[in-house]
Amino acid sequence: MQVDRAQQPIAAAAVTLVLWILAVASFLPPLFKYTSQSVLLIIAAGIAIFVCLVLHLIFIGIAAKRLGRSPVLWVVLTLCTMPLLSIIGLILFEWFSEHDKPAAV
Repeated sequence: MQVDRAQQPIAAAAVTLVLWILAVASFLPPLFKYTSQSVLLIIAAGIAIFVCLVLHLIFIGIAAKRLGRSPVLWVVLTLCTMPLLSIIGLILFEWFSEHDKPAAV
């Protein structure tokens, strides 16, 4: 089944999205005073943002391909609406994939 094949890249996309959010949060006011005190932390957070974004887009493309959808369309859509649509899309995907699974007897 296609949904089962897409579970692994969707889970990886969710993990990279959470890591991306944490890296971006390091530049928000509560944590920024700690981040801005060290050039190494600024560079590490910047690299983490870039790597997590690229990996997130790759995993979204893999999942779209395994589901029989256009990977380019989904990657561009994800990039343009990051992170809100990614969060909503991952939640809805998990919601509907649970309904598609047959009941265990």
